[in-house]
Amino acid sequence: MKIKKVLVLLMTCILTAGTLGSTVYASTEDQIAAAQAQKQEAQAGLAQAQANISSLESKKQELEAYLAELDAQYNELTNTISQLSVEAAGKEEELKVVQAELEEARKTAEKQYEAMKLRIVYMYEKGGSTLLETLLSSESIADFLNQAENISKISEYDRDMLKKYEDTQASIQEHEQKVEEESATISALLTEKSAKQQEVQSMVDSTSSNISSYISQISASQEEANALMAQVNSADSSIYTLMQQAAAEEAAAQEEAAAEDASDEVYEEPEFDPETDTMDSESSSTSSDIIVEEEAPESSGEDSYDESYEESYEDTSDDSYTEDTSSSESSDSGQGTYLGNFTLTAYCNCAQCCGTAGNPTASGAMPTAGHTVAMAGVPFGTQLLINGTVYTVEDLGTPYGHVDIYCGSHEEALSFGLQYADVYQLN
Repeated sequence: MKIKKVLVLLMTCILTAGTLGSTVYASTEDQIAAAQAQKQEAQAGLAQAQANISSLESKKQELEAYLAELDAQYNELTNTISQLSVEAAGKEEELKVVQAELEEARKTAEKQYEAMKLRIVYMYEKGGSTLLETLLSSESIADFLNQAENISKISEYDRDMLKKYEDTQASIQEHEQKVEEESATISALLTEKSAKQQEVQSMVDSTSSNISSYISQISASQEEANALMAQVNSADSSIYTLMQQAAAEEAAAQEEAAAEDASDEVYEEPEFDPETDTMDSESSSTSSDIIVEEEAPESSGEDSYDESYEESYEDTSDDSYTEDTSSSESSDSGQGTYLGNFTLTAYCNCAQCCGTAGNPTASGAMPTAGHTVAMAGVPFGTQLLINGTVYTVEDLGTPYGHVDIYCGSHEEALSFGLQYADVYQLN
């Protein structure tokens, strides 16, 4: 009877410790679930932020292309306006020359006209006496005809000069009108191009302002993405720490249960009383079983329940321990030790990714596509199995839980984007 009470007490302690262990382990699992939920929420926000960045980048590139077109138009208009300004200045100079020529022609014509008028007045006033004097003073008829012919030629000269004056004046006026029309056309074009240039300049200013706004939005979204990435990395680190803690707690609970089972067996031997035993004490476990069987008819229902509970507990605890051990062994075999669901990004050896191009990794080795990865928290040379490919940690730059995979080109690194995958450690 005394042995049964001791066994019941030990069972109670074991169950209490197991319950506490299960509570602690359940609490750790809750923390892992909360960390995973936090990670998923941060990943969703990060995906949205990256989508916003991509959209803003696309719009910014469209505006930059449009701004380049506007700049080309503005430069073309500037060149056209400069050329028109030169032409307008030339037409103004030409118009001044034409006007000076017209003024000079007018003065010459006026002089010719005044001389012609004097000759005509003289000829009309002195016409009769002059002809008579010419006839009388002529030595012969031939001389008279010659003098008459001279007078006729002078009259014809005057008529020709009058005609030439009229033609010259008409030509100069026509030239003046043409120059004025060309000058007006150039001035109109100059005004039109200047107005167009101001319009393009206004569009350039507006587009530049929109681009600046997109740049600010991209910067804000990038900061948000960086913050969310930090949350994802922090969640990964927390999940890894909690998983290690849960594994340690589970192992400690199993060790404690095994130790208590061993202490039960050791503790039963001193309580064995050979005076009350009806059989020889060849085996302590056999004698205990015999005592229980002999006292069973005299004991109450509570004692029989204790015995059955002891047997069921031993069977259950042994099965549970076997399952946990086999599960632990299977997680470390095949694909290696499971580290968790990590964040994956990519980089290359260009100046944009690494600051300067062509440098070796932090471990001193030159990076190789399909082989080299960067991650802190593990030693160089650690082999990681990711999506069926074995990589080697040879570089730093990302926290534990964030694997940066080396690619052969910047285009491959950009197209890789942001991914998530289960990671296993092989060594």
